Amino acid sequence: MATLICPEHPSPVADAEALRKACQGWGTDEKAIISILGRRNAIQRKLIRQAYEDMYQEDLVKRLESELSGDFEKAIYRWTLDPEDRDVVLLNVAIKQLPILDYRVIVEISCIRSHEELLAIKRAYQIRYKHSVEEDLAQHATGDIRQALSVYRYNGEEINARLASSEAEILHRVISEKAYNHEETIRIITTRSKVQILATLNHFKDDYGTSITKHLRDDSSHEYLSALRTAIQCICDHHKYYEKVVRCALNKPGTDKDSLTRVIITSAEKDLKEIKELFQKRNSRPLEHAVGKDTSGDYKAFLLTLLGKED
Repeated sequence: MATLICPEHPSPVADAEALRKACQGWGTDEKAIISILGRRNAIQRKLIRQAYEDMYQEDLVKRLESELSGDFEKAIYRWTLDPEDRDVVLLNVAIKQLPILDYRVIVEISCIRSHEELLAIKRAYQIRYKHSVEEDLAQHATGDIRQALSVYRYNGEEINARLASSEAEILHRVISEKAYNHEETIRIITTRSKVQILATLNHFKDDYGTSITKHLRDDSSHEYLSALRTAIQCICDHHKYYEKVVRCALNKPGTDKDSLTRVIITSAEKDLKEIKELFQKRNSRPLEHAVGKDTSGDYKAFLLTLLGKED
């Protein structure tokens, strides 16, 4: 369930006017920006952007970029975009990150988003960057890691139990031989439907007494192996995976704000409540308290708003 709290029928014209006022004068009214954008869902934000452009012949997102700075600006910028455009920006930044691409973000999007969402993301990527996400992956990812970062997956709900059993056996054989980059492993994990993969992984655990991810921990520095493990974790239970991302981000010296921001802004309208509950159970403290302790200023206020904190 979502943590976002928003009114049912806000006026996009009144919101656009209030945002214009917040961005004018000698100082930006960050509190007003948070109180509006942090309390609006994707459809409402889209209507605000359209109203703002119609009224002032100016792009709201670009105006916010020029008025804000730091982690707060990055969070507001990505939140204000349409969800598919946000994922497009996240993908592009991850693919072009130096010295090596951030495979975690690419795997998260390709394994957690629905088939329909992925199609929208691919279209939006082409529009924004004038070439396909596959072209960028081909240019910036090499060898095994590129094969693991598939954005194609069969979309179906049927389960073939016999196939699940046979492919569990295949996975066990190639993993036992440490042939992690075997073409069969890549084919199964990147092209089968999510429900079929889950059936295969359940067969693996039932037949061999342990989860497949336990066999993929031999070399944490191995990029392909880490990407494969991340893909399986995202497919099996993305709430549990995201809780770990948040926990590691908060426990890291200096706080990994990129990861923290990514999870909160991509989940606030969907299932952040489930992630919060897992965090509370695992860490014996509310996620809001942890975020409040490790962040500050407008950035902190914005994240807490998306987490459902009342004014």
